[in-house]
Amino acid sequence: MRIDATLQVMIRYFASLFALVLFSVSANAQTSPNCPTPEALKDGWTIGSAAEVGIDRDALCSLDAFIGHLPQPNIHAVIVARHGKLVAERYYSGNDQRGLQPAGMVRFAPSVKHDLRAMTDGVVSLLVGIAVGEGKFPSLDAPVMDSFPEYAALRTPAKAAITWRQVLTMSSGMAWNEQIAYENPTNSANLLNASADPTRFILEQPMWGPAGKYFLYSGGSTALLMAALAKTTGRALDDYAREKLFTPLEIRDFEWLKMQGSSQFSAWGLRLTARDTAKLGQLLLSDGTWNGKRVLPVKWAAESIQPRLNAKDLYYYGYHWWLGRSFLRGRDLAWAGAMGYGGQRMWIVPGLDLVVVVNAGHYGEYQQFVIPEAIFSSLVLPATRD
Repeated sequence: MRIDATLQVMIRYFASLFALVLFSVSANAQTSPNCPTPEALKDGWTIGSAAEVGIDRDALCSLDAFIGHLPQPNIHAVIVARHGKLVAERYYSGNDQRGLQPAGMVRFAPSVKHDLRAMTDGVVSLLVGIAVGEGKFPSLDAPVMDSFPEYAALRTPAKAAITWRQVLTMSSGMAWNEQIAYENPTNSANLLNASADPTRFILEQPMWGPAGKYFLYSGGSTALLMAALAKTTGRALDDYAREKLFTPLEIRDFEWLKMQGSSQFSAWGLRLTARDTAKLGQLLLSDGTWNGKRVLPVKWAAESIQPRLNAKDLYYYGYHWWLGRSFLRGRDLAWAGAMGYGGQRMWIVPGLDLVVVVNAGHYGEYQQFVIPEAIFSSLVLPATRD
């Protein structure tokens, strides 16, 4: 009997979950003898122990065994921070990519950068908030087309109604197809990447629904925000990000890849170390401050992770941040997060004052939907005490 590809994926998915359930029962008994505390690198992080922030150390120290029990894990990094302290930091070796190109086997470490892919969305949202606070970005309820008079020929009554707030919530109503595999050349992200004029490519897309009504994930929305930031700030995006976000966060090493067809920075092209990625989550937990210094406008962090509309599956969506919930000890636990292709994940849990970052190399593989989630839900969350 022939089993189609979708069913095969589902069988592997549930087989993996079953293995995780079996392993999680005994995970704490398989503590790794090599369980060092994170390195003190003078990068702004306060280093702490699991015990002092209310996390079961033995559970965290079972991470190596937990990952080793998974099918083809290819996990590259795991970071755990609680109450503003970095308490767990683990790195592994695995096959990776840099942008769209294979990078081969990479040995990851605190200083090794990783593609964020669509986690870049959240960074762009932070930059928009900073620009709004400086008066260098249009009102979020202003029409998008007003910012691009050079594309007036593309203006229609429906497109004239699109606002920046709707672009921030991926509800512009413009057609976009990132639902198919990224290996497919007709994926909208690939067509955008190859475009000589990315902004025109985005704005010329037909409307598939009314603005502000439905969520549709679109890297084009992020690219449009980036184009507007470059115009309104009068700065190259990486220069603005360096001065206004990365330097205040003590992020000294970053890379922002450009699209292949133009000089515009890629909406999925930011590369950071795992430690520096976690700082973005801590920024949201701390109302936009880092080590006592204000980086974001007051209340922008809370506004960014407020549910704005229903998104894919059971998620909500904020200002370029995914919002969801997990089940922990008999209650719903709300979190905000960022998700990127290949298994790049960050969870920000205000109720536990917790940030978890996972980098992985599951590009085009079903494991990207299972393994990072298992590390978060089956290992880190149960280890965290109220």
